[in-house]
Amino acid sequence: MAQKSAPKAAPKKSAPKKSSAKSAAPITSPLSNSDRDITGRVLQDTLLDLIDLHLVAKQAHWNVVGKFFRDVHLQLDELVTSARGFADDVAERAVTIGVSPDGRASTVAKGSGLPDFPADWRTDGQVIEAIVDTLGEVVARLRKRIDETDKTDLVSQDLLIAISSDLEKAHWMWQAQLA
Repeated sequence: MAQKSAPKAAPKKSAPKKSSAKSAAPITSPLSNSDRDITGRVLQDTLLDLIDLHLVAKQAHWNVVGKFFRDVHLQLDELVTSARGFADDVAERAVTIGVSPDGRASTVAKGSGLPDFPADWRTDGQVIEAIVDTLGEVVARLRKRIDETDKTDLVSQDLLIAISSDLEKAHWMWQAQLA
């Protein structure tokens, strides 16, 4: 009768490396640390506003009523699509410069500077006025951020200029409905 050999011991796994409190970022930045920090903050603040803009427009979209319901409803869908796309562009720019974007609901709730959109039904006129105010605030905030990135990152500034141009056009089109 052959004697059974003792089971082989499992190879020892090395203990996971302890990460330092501030480990190196996995994405390097083409910017200096200072320029990255300034530009990253601008992009993060813009991201929060754009996420909130899309949420405001969706809330309005679900609750608009009135004679011009259909037109306003469809125009809000266009704004939602634009804001979502812009938010993605801004978040990806942040990643490109080595900054981790934060678009969590709690972060948006704490950090967006846009006016609140009320709950419940809103007439088409009330929705248009609210969207005009909201877009006006987004554009004003973007223009300040364009200035902030003038010395830190012209590529990010160019992105903000393009977004501002589109949102300014949308602002005009919403305002025209109040004339």
